[in-house]
Amino acid sequence: MLAARRSVHDREIRRLAVPALGALIAEPLYLLADTAIVGRLGTTPLAGLAIAGGVLSAAFALFNFLAYSTTGSVARQVGAGNHRRAAELGVDGLWLALGLGIVLTLLGVVFAPAIAHVMGASTIVQPLAVSYLRISIIGAPFLLLTLAGAGYLRGVQDTRTTLWIAVGANLVNLALELVLVYGFDLGLVGSAWGTVLAQCGAAVAYLVVVGRAVRREGASVRPDRTGIRANASVGSRIVVRTAALLATLLTATAIAARFGDIDVAAQQIAMQIVLLLALALDALAIAAQAMVGRFLGADDPIDARAAARRIVEWGVLVGILVGIAVAVTRPWLASLFTDDTQVRDLTEQLLWFVAALQPLVAVVFVIDGVLLGAGDAGYIAVAMLVVSLGVYLPLALTVYALDAGIYWLWAALSVWFVARFVAMVARFRTPHWEVTGTGP
Repeated sequence: MLAARRSVHDREIRRLAVPALGALIAEPLYLLADTAIVGRLGTTPLAGLAIAGGVLSAAFALFNFLAYSTTGSVARQVGAGNHRRAAELGVDGLWLALGLGIVLTLLGVVFAPAIAHVMGASTIVQPLAVSYLRISIIGAPFLLLTLAGAGYLRGVQDTRTTLWIAVGANLVNLALELVLVYGFDLGLVGSAWGTVLAQCGAAVAYLVVVGRAVRREGASVRPDRTGIRANASVGSRIVVRTAALLATLLTATAIAARFGDIDVAAQQIAMQIVLLLALALDALAIAAQAMVGRFLGADDPIDARAAARRIVEWGVLVGILVGIAVAVTRPWLASLFTDDTQVRDLTEQLLWFVAALQPLVAVVFVIDGVLLGAGDAGYIAVAMLVVSLGVYLPLALTVYALDAGIYWLWAALSVWFVARFVAMVARFRTPHWEVTGTGP
């Protein structure tokens, strides 16, 4: 058993993964705080938040590559001892984030009414959704800067600072929203401005941290086309991976909705639990990305594979423990989200799938982090497209065409997870990702 023996990499895995988990848990609290505060204003403001917040969450999820692509490249330079170049790559990531954030803001402001209409906002809700979206999208450059800044800190093996910034930003967000929404009676608009100001504060904190590294290493703050282009190239592949993932989850929800209201309600609860559990696994993936990138940058493929294998072992253990916890607490978890007897009973049954899949999901997440740290984003993107379009989609459409029900839909999702597991393990077992040096 993993716990019965120790590895030289265990301490570093814990040092990176535990703070990363805290920061990951803090990230969704922005929208959670908005929901809790706006929910007390009434159904209409909450509906506006639901529409705008859903769009923003999906849009920002696509830009997570700013963190992941920066981490791997920076970690390689750190491993090679090129700390000045690592700082310059961090700067390049920030410039790319700023440019993309400005473009996203302009698009959001212009197309907010059309987006709210497409999302099905009612006549009463649409003005609120548009206002929230237009204000919140102003924070896009700040949020993307925090993603790039977090990627740099992970690359230099510092996940503790990302935790403190995330916690601080959420506390500031909560305080600002309480003051603006209730103190100044600004309602939904106050909630949006509170989040934007908190995001601005987090971005400034990252700029200060990266700025200190730049001064310390004598690095340049000018944008470098080569670095930005390389970051964008890797990022585009991660976007493909993320888009395929989001499309799979949205397709599952859309099919469940056609089976009935009870089915889609249970589906929503089960998927939210899956996404929540994924945070613990993503923390291990971040540790894998930082460590593997550093070892490969130091021309040490042996330690890179050893560390990767050890994190996979930790992932399996965490996956088993989480799976057991879900299986045991199914009734409580279902009751936590709904009082409807039929929805609760169906959710309990779907959670059997969730529990059983956790060990496989853990391996997929960790190897995903390993390959990202190795700069093997191209394989990840292709593998995700193949298993999503070639395996899951035909099965899901068959389930829909036959009106087979939600259990068969989750069987299709299970096959998708298994296919991803096979694809990732197959790559991990080869030496193709063990490319050493400062560039994959």
